[in-house]
Amino acid sequence: MHSFIQLLVDFVSDIGYLGLFIGMFLESTLIPIPAELVMIPAGIAAQQGVINIYFAMLAGVAGNVAGAVFSYYLALSIGRRILLKIGKYFFIKPETIIRIERFFGQHGHISVFIGRLLPGFRHFISLPAGLAKMDMRLFLVYTTLGSTIWDAVLVGLGFFIGANQELIHKNLHLIMIAAFAICATIAAIYIRCRKFCR
Repeated sequence: MHSFIQLLVDFVSDIGYLGLFIGMFLESTLIPIPAELVMIPAGIAAQQGVINIYFAMLAGVAGNVAGAVFSYYLALSIGRRILLKIGKYFFIKPETIIRIERFFGQHGHISVFIGRLLPGFRHFISLPAGLAKMDMRLFLVYTTLGSTIWDAVLVGLGFFIGANQELIHKNLHLIMIAAFAICATIAAIYIRCRKFCR
């Protein structure tokens, strides 16, 4: 595990900030590269003094937002029927798209923010936003906020635990569980507030 993580760190060092941008761009599109394989090694590389942590964050978030905007306009332009047909070529099952659409329909704009924090959802949450023609300004705000939080968690994990990389392997699932719990709490508060305000 240590050798594999160090290999990723060396790779991040070689590709630089543009590589981080491209990796996170793809992470937000129909080619779901796990953010953990990009941003955690970026944090470790920053801890080792190879790259700047703030520039790494900027490159990662910018890539996320650019990829999300790309997916938004892709869904907006090709429509739901075509998206369901071509999804299988990008390992996206029709059931996944339908499930995310329902999630988006139930929770409105806040689903973009929550979706950016949920592994498995974060790659595809821009698609229903595009299909629903969500206001672009709100889409950018929620996407940027959610991406910044998630990327900061991953970079921080690599930066502060980089010296003991085995802890990353042991505790990454706990971070995923915590992310789901936080998102569930946010969603519950949002739904309750929305009902109260009606």
